Amino acid sequence: MIDKIQSAHDAHGRRIEYLRISITDRCNLRCVYCMPREGLPWIPNTAVLSYEEIRDIVAQLAPLGIQRLRITGGEPTIRPQLAELVALLRAIPGIEDIALSTNGLRMRELGASLRDAGLDRVNISSDSLRPERIADIARRRVAFDPIDAVSAALDAGLRPVKLNVVVMRGVNDDELLDYARLTRELDVHVRFIELMPVGELRLDAERLRVPSDEVLQRIATVGPLVADSGPVRGNGPAAYYRFAGAPGTIGVITPMTHTYCGDCNRVRLTADGRLRTCLFGDHEVDLRAPLRRGEPLAPLFSQALAEKPLEHQLLQLRTGGLLALSQTGG
Repeated sequence: MIDKIQSAHDAHGRRIEYLRISITDRCNLRCVYCMPREGLPWIPNTAVLSYEEIRDIVAQLAPLGIQRLRITGGEPTIRPQLAELVALLRAIPGIEDIALSTNGLRMRELGASLRDAGLDRVNISSDSLRPERIADIARRRVAFDPIDAVSAALDAGLRPVKLNVVVMRGVNDDELLDYARLTRELDVHVRFIELMPVGELRLDAERLRVPSDEVLQRIATVGPLVADSGPVRGNGPAAYYRFAGAPGTIGVITPMTHTYCGDCNRVRLTADGRLRTCLFGDHEVDLRAPLRRGEPLAPLFSQALAEKPLEHQLLQLRTGGLLALSQTGG
């Protein structure tokens, strides 16, 4: 077996312990910054990893340093029997944390069963609190209440609950204060994400982007913010703040104005079994074919970490061939 301490680090000394697992490239929404209205050429079903294959990959990577997992899509809750996958992953020795990223449409329906299967926590994406605006951004007429989705997750015992918001100037930035006030009422961690130059908004991203420093300045008009002294459980790069006495927090994720590549702790598994070492890079290692041939994955994982780039190239508008965030789950 490869030495765990040595293999858990990439060539730049970063400890890699977090695997994001995309289980489908499909979604029931078409959010303007994430997927084209008409969708994409879908991965053939025969190429998509089965739940058992995902389990087998994670079981081989866990002894090499992977301890934390996030299930993503596309939209992962549209894949049937999702709780079965959660249970398979929870049974793997060494896995300490399993999270889910979802648009929240099925949270009330699935929350309890996912928790019972071993899911720890959830991130819900919603870029508006207003029904008509939600439909406009998602380009689907859906009856969705993000506050109810958050409440459903809390009722199911999934904590912490994070509510992700991609901030777009002139589109939803007039709701910043409404989101911030939620953290005074609910145990929810609202995270404002800078718009990235990917997909249909690639050429318009600079005009639409609201820098996180501006977001915090505007929210501070509601009341003083202090850096959160108790870090919110998670694996991501958000910086957190809190209103005095508030049960929830406000986070900012800054891929454009304050890059956090130096602390990157993750790799990504695509739905068709490619290990992607940077969201916006073009370096990938195929794990599906070797897995199906019965070959060990440890040498390929070590190779991937050795070749993981130091930083992304978003500031140069290079996205490593990524057409839409839905292809890897962000």
